[in-house]
Amino acid sequence: MTPRTVAFHTLGCKLNYSETSALARLFEGSGYLPVKFEEGADIYVLNTCSVTEQADKECKKIVRQALRQQPGAFVIVTGCYAQLKPHEIADIPGVDLVLGAGEKFRILDYVDDISKAQGKGMVHAGEVRDVNTFTASFSFGDRTRSFLKVQDGCDYKCSFCTIPQARGASRSDTVESVLQNARQIAASGAQEIVLTGVNLGDFGNGTEVIEGARIQKEAMFIDLIRQLDLLEEVSRFRISSIEPNLLTDEIISFVAGSQRFMPHFHIPLQSGNDKQLRDMRRRYRRDLYAERVALTKRLMPHACIGCDVIVGFPGETEADFLETYQFLQTLDISYLHVFTYSERANTPAAEMPGAVPVEERRRRNQALRGLSEMKRRAFYSEHTGTERPVLFEQHKNRALLSGFTDNYVKIEMPFEENRLNTIAPVWLGEMSGDGEAVVGRATVLAGA
Repeated sequence: MTPRTVAFHTLGCKLNYSETSALARLFEGSGYLPVKFEEGADIYVLNTCSVTEQADKECKKIVRQALRQQPGAFVIVTGCYAQLKPHEIADIPGVDLVLGAGEKFRILDYVDDISKAQGKGMVHAGEVRDVNTFTASFSFGDRTRSFLKVQDGCDYKCSFCTIPQARGASRSDTVESVLQNARQIAASGAQEIVLTGVNLGDFGNGTEVIEGARIQKEAMFIDLIRQLDLLEEVSRFRISSIEPNLLTDEIISFVAGSQRFMPHFHIPLQSGNDKQLRDMRRRYRRDLYAERVALTKRLMPHACIGCDVIVGFPGETEADFLETYQFLQTLDISYLHVFTYSERANTPAAEMPGAVPVEERRRRNQALRGLSEMKRRAFYSEHTGTERPVLFEQHKNRALLSGFTDNYVKIEMPFEENRLNTIAPVWLGEMSGDGEAVVGRATVLAGA
C-alpha cells in the first residue's frame, strides 16, 4: 500500500523551522511519506508566523500554491497566526483544519478525522493561557546546521508584540533533554547547532507546573550553555538572539572563553531613544545596550554583533529617529535587521497616538538599511587579510562554496566537494563583487 504523502511550508523564524521539522518526524513515524512542497502531496501543513502583516498575507498565498500543486489535498494551518486568528484562517478557501499552539503537536490526533471543507475549515485552538507544556524541537535534514529549540513563549509584555498571545507563557526544556537532542543532532552529521527560543535568555527562569505542582526550574541559561560546551560531539554552537537585559556579564565572559560557542551575538535593540523604549515597554534603556556591546567588544574584539530595530513606532518623531540613527552609527555593531512597524490587533501600541505615515516609515527603514550595509562592509573589511575557521556549505551557485566564519563573516570560494560540511581555516581576501561576502582561500588542503 502506497503511504500517504505530506508536505510542509514554514513562514517566519528559526524557531518555526525547528518545529516544522518536529512535525515532519511525527508524520514520518506514523508511516507518512514527507515530500517536497512542489511535488504535490496528500496533506499540506503550513506553519505560520504573525510578526508582520505581510506574514498573514503570505499564509493565504501559500494555501493557493498548495492547491495548485494538488487540488484535492488537505490543508492544515498551524503556528502563531493560527493561534491569533483561527477563524479568519478557517475562512480562507481551501483550508481544512486550523490548529492552535496547544494543539499543534497533537496534529496526528486530528488528521484521520479531517475531510475537505465544504465551507469553513475545522478549528481546534484553545486559550493560549492554557498552553503550559514544552515540546522539544530541532531542524533536521541540513547536515551543516540545525536549529534547536530550548525555550518557548514569553512573559514580557512589549506593547507592539503579539507573540505572548500566540505562544503563551515562558517555558523551557530541561538541560538533560537539550543535551540529548544536541547529541542526536551531532550524530546526524550537523556541525553547528543554533539555540533558539522566543525569549532565549529566559531559559529556566521562574517556575513551571509539573503534575499540578509549581516547582522551581532546574537551571538558568548560563547553566545550559556551560553543559553544552562540554559536548565534544558538537563543533559549534550559536546563540540565535538574546535580550540585552538577559545578556549578563557572566554569559559574555563565558562565550569569550569558549571553544564551541561562537563569538556572535544578536541583541535586539528596537530603538535608540529611551522615550520610545519606555513606550515599547522594553526592559532596558539604551545605556545598558551600549554597555553590553562595549563589554562584548572588549572581551572579543573580533565578535559579530547583530541588532534588531523597529522604525515608525507610534510617536516616533524625526528627532527620535535621528537619535536612534546616530546611536546606532556610534555603536560597534556589525549589521542590523530593520523592521517597519505595523499595527497588530489587540496590542497597546495599536491604540497609541502619533501614528507615523506609512511612507515615512518606509523612508526610515531604507535609511537604516543603508547604515546596516555600511556597518556590515566595515566589519568585513576589518577581517580581510586574516585567517578564520569556516564551516563550508553549498552555495546557490553550484560552482561555489559558501560558509560562515566563527564570527559570522560570510565567505565564498570555488567549489570543492570534499570541503562540504567541514570546518577549516580560510584566508579572507577582498569582498565579492556584490559586497555580500568575502572571497576566501582555504589554507588547508581538502581531506587533509
